[in-house]
Amino acid sequence: MVSLKRNSKGEFQEAKGVRTRQSSFYKPGQNETFKISRSKFSNFLDCKRCFYLDRVKGLQEPSMPGWSLNTTVDDLLKKEFDAYREKQEPHPIFKEYNLHFIPFKHEDINKWRNSLSGGISYIDENTNLKIQGGVDDIWYNLDTEELVVADYKAQSTTAEVEKEYYLKSQYHQGYKTQMDIYVYILRKMNFNVSSTSYFMVCNGVKTKDKFNYNMEFDITLVDYATDTSWVQNKINDMKLTLDSNTIPEITPHCENCAYINKGSEFK
Repeated sequence: MVSLKRNSKGEFQEAKGVRTRQSSFYKPGQNETFKISRSKFSNFLDCKRCFYLDRVKGLQEPSMPGWSLNTTVDDLLKKEFDAYREKQEPHPIFKEYNLHFIPFKHEDINKWRNSLSGGISYIDENTNLKIQGGVDDIWYNLDTEELVVADYKAQSTTAEVEKEYYLKSQYHQGYKTQMDIYVYILRKMNFNVSSTSYFMVCNGVKTKDKFNYNMEFDITLVDYATDTSWVQNKINDMKLTLDSNTIPEITPHCENCAYINKGSEFK
């Protein structure tokens, strides 16, 4: 897909391929706290070279269109859960799965769910990196008095959502990494957080005879046992990468690296 740069009026602008906001650049060896979003953390895990070119050199990725239907599902679910959060009553899905949960009520819940306003975050004392990300929701286990991280996922497939297949899918490995990071951050914020998180999978039904101005979803809760044991080592490794004056080697399976490298060969 070719991405064209436009301004807020839809007018074409020159695409320069680099960022200009200096606060988004990391200067190797700097002492100032530097923000790393959950998505940039995931980029580091996928390809150190692309991460370094982005955060240190300022290379700007082509823009991507928004996932409007997925965002709409997220927004509607947040409103729905907020109604139960205000009353401190269980959502019907909790009863369906025999979970003694209620939506967690906290004055910062809206901030935590918005990555642009800071999300959940902490400053890692070993690296002075501020690790942050926006969660979809947080529930509260009344039996264990633990917070439970929840993530809404919208999709549409004819196959029934089944836990083992869902978690093993090659396309969902990043989902699990995302959950691991969220749980780690919340624990660093001194919350008692359950190791079990949940994907609330909203699967658009395709078997109806007609659209009729309505789209129905089958809802499935997929529990995932998070693993945070790897997170700190990767944060330390990320700091070493940022402080390096050498651009990391090309990642063999990175399509972005292959695209940029191959393109530079043509004259």
